[in-house]
Amino acid sequence: MWSIEAVPLTRTANLLSWGAQIVVAIILLQTLYFKFTAAPESVYIFTTLGMEPWGRIGSGVVELVAALLLLFPATAGTGAIIALGVISGALISHLTRLGIVVQDDGGLLFGLAVVVFLGSLLVAWLRRDSIPVLRNFF
Repeated sequence: MWSIEAVPLTRTANLLSWGAQIVVAIILLQTLYFKFTAAPESVYIFTTLGMEPWGRIGSGVVELVAALLLLFPATAGTGAIIALGVISGALISHLTRLGIVVQDDGGLLFGLAVVVFLGSLLVAWLRRDSIPVLRNFF
């Protein structure tokens, strides 16, 4: 049966998880402004991917949900899994179609995507007992 409750972590695991949750949520939330206001760089990215505007807005909504879920211990693991999914798409897009550097950003967006991926992976691992699908495997 599914339950929404925070599984207790050790003090160290809790601090690591909260640090990663906050960093990932901040990165995801700060990018929403650019996606939802149709900033030129966001429009360029999603036009290049053939997903403008629906991909830009859709990924923004998914990132918003992930960021909000990351802010609550009981749902942080699920938020991390969602963030892993959306950021994996971003990383694949960078590595296959966009390149590491997008419009002379020095690789900033790619770097932020890597941080989100690693942070989300850490949260998902630390909070794996609170994720119904993963709880049965680990």
